[in-house]
Amino acid sequence: MSINNDTITRFKHVSYLWDAEKAASMAGDEVALLIYRSNLLGADLRLTNYGGGNTSCKATANDPLTNAETDVMWVKGSGGDLGTLKRNGLAALYLEKLHQLKNIYKGIQMEDDMVELLNHCIYDLQSKAPSIDTTLHAFLPFKHIDHLHPDAAIAIAASKDGKAITTELFNGTIGWVEWQRPGFDLGLQLQQCLEENPGIRGIMLGSHGLFTWGDTAYESYINTLEVIERCAAYIQEHEGVKRPVFGGNKIETPAPAERARQAAALAPILRGACSGHTRMIGHFTDDERVLQFINSQDLPRLAPMGTSCPDHFLRTKISPLVLDLPATADLGHPTEIKLQLQPQFEAYRKMYEEYYNVCKHPNSPAMRDPNPVVILWPGIGMFTFAKDKQTARVAAEFYINAINVMRGAEAISSYIALPRQEAFDIEYWLLEEAKLQRMPKPKPLSGRIALVTGSAGGIGKAIAQKFAAEGAAVVICDNDTTRLENAKAAFDKQFGKDGFTSYLLDVTSKDNVEAIFRHTALAFGGVDIVVNCAGLSISKPLDEHTEADWDLLYDVLVKGQFLVTQGGVALMRKQQIGGDILNIVSKNALVSGPNNAAYGSAKAAQLHLSRLNAAELGADRIRVNVVNPDAVISDSKIWEGAWAAGRAKAYGIKVEELPAFYASRTLLNEIILPEDIANACFVFVSGLLNKATGNVLNVDGGVAMAFVR
Repeated sequence: MSINNDTITRFKHVSYLWDAEKAASMAGDEVALLIYRSNLLGADLRLTNYGGGNTSCKATANDPLTNAETDVMWVKGSGGDLGTLKRNGLAALYLEKLHQLKNIYKGIQMEDDMVELLNHCIYDLQSKAPSIDTTLHAFLPFKHIDHLHPDAAIAIAASKDGKAITTELFNGTIGWVEWQRPGFDLGLQLQQCLEENPGIRGIMLGSHGLFTWGDTAYESYINTLEVIERCAAYIQEHEGVKRPVFGGNKIETPAPAERARQAAALAPILRGACSGHTRMIGHFTDDERVLQFINSQDLPRLAPMGTSCPDHFLRTKISPLVLDLPATADLGHPTEIKLQLQPQFEAYRKMYEEYYNVCKHPNSPAMRDPNPVVILWPGIGMFTFAKDKQTARVAAEFYINAINVMRGAEAISSYIALPRQEAFDIEYWLLEEAKLQRMPKPKPLSGRIALVTGSAGGIGKAIAQKFAAEGAAVVICDNDTTRLENAKAAFDKQFGKDGFTSYLLDVTSKDNVEAIFRHTALAFGGVDIVVNCAGLSISKPLDEHTEADWDLLYDVLVKGQFLVTQGGVALMRKQQIGGDILNIVSKNALVSGPNNAAYGSAKAAQLHLSRLNAAELGADRIRVNVVNPDAVISDSKIWEGAWAAGRAKAYGIKVEELPAFYASRTLLNEIILPEDIANACFVFVSGLLNKATGNVLNVDGGVAMAFVR
């Protein structure tokens, strides 16, 4: 295939990212070029969705048993993602053995059995497990092959006239294979399509996606881009010609700030409704493509139809829940809103149960969670709920892909979704169920959302890191911009962008506290754990204490704990799934050292406020517990300033002697670290103490005078 450089500069609907110099450095290494090409394709969500599609290359390698050259195919392994693919994400298989499988294939009734036999074809025993699409690549003779799920191509593949449009658009150079579940038999159909249409440059899979190829990695890449570009340009040429996109607007959308305010107010209610089986994490988007769809005349017709591409509905469920709720609804009375939405959720669960019962087979896995993954609120935006933030965010990306497909199909013809039985057979496929069963067991805090104040350093940071490591989505916040930026960098490196969000917080400001909980609701859907850790210390004799010292300590420690607890409880009550308030107080709440009047009494107020809150919130299944540290010096901002000097002066020692001094006065003679406090907090929220509230856990090395009883 000739490469037209003028064509490269005319790409408008896809991104041409090939770096010839970089590719030249990989010359002769077909696998390296495969990974490079895959990463470029996966970087453009218009070409394929996260985790979707697969790529391959065929080359010769030495057989480890005979040392003779043999033909090997490298293909993206099961469960991988093209954008982040590395060599260890590939499956490497003997090509000849893959073709020998045809000799024992007895028909579509044994198709699932063929997946096990792929293991007998593995060349590299350290490679990734082969995916169901392996034979689709093996049975086509080309050295490099791309199988993608581009929105523009699927829009044609999922339209009523898709086959005719494909033939006309590409003058017969793109083949067509009707919808069939991926597997061995589909690989044979691709081979047959090529044999019946020699010289074609690709194959469109009905309702599914696109296969393209080339003799080199670059030729395959260019061929793929050119085909998708032509599909996208064709759709653009027709969009809005017959009728407005999605039939035009039915409702107007509020301004962005109002959409965000409404979404933040409703998110915890929706999260509670979706968390009956499994605690869910939420994601919200009011992307322009979403708004165009949810505000349209065609929404009531298209949304219930569901998606077409298997990758789409595996992530988004068979169809979304469209809320019957005005965008201008008054959400100031959450109980009334819950009562209004409850029948809508019940109707969705009933629909899903009927779908399962009508379509199930005798050996189908048990019905999964019947709650919606995608919730559309006309005028406002789209919520998605899943087991963790990444899965919820990716579900939103997939549904935007589905919206793009519906828009394109409606522009050129009319959209058709997969029949429900076909969709069910994918969703409840025994091979898919086996993949789910192989997934790692959820971590103790999976599905939980934790907000930790004062978490840019010291105890707060250690708690946030511990919770994130145990599976929680974490909100880190602090009033120190520099420390917060440093913490963000550390969390991003350790947990990735989906593991946390951050906020500059002044706990003494009611407006700021309300804002962080709106931020939390938009980021994750609600909150389950609130840790009041923000604090400071001032150590002075009574006659040196100023009124400003007193006010600052009580504002941060007592008022701050009150405001943050109040804001967290408001979200928890909307969710109606309980929660945890953890207050990091101090040994000083029980027994205070010298020159400590304001700090020690403020800590005592924090402790008693915790007792009062525990008594009041039990009916809401909100537990309130206290961890009492003492002398946690490592990474603590408190010890950077005058506090350390003040404490050293009070005890008649040098500042550098404080750690050993504090350890020596404990029963265990131990220095207390931030990680020790984090572990104590985890004990309270790990699930082992779900029936414990109003407790005080001392983590001070053993200070006998501070024993609670």
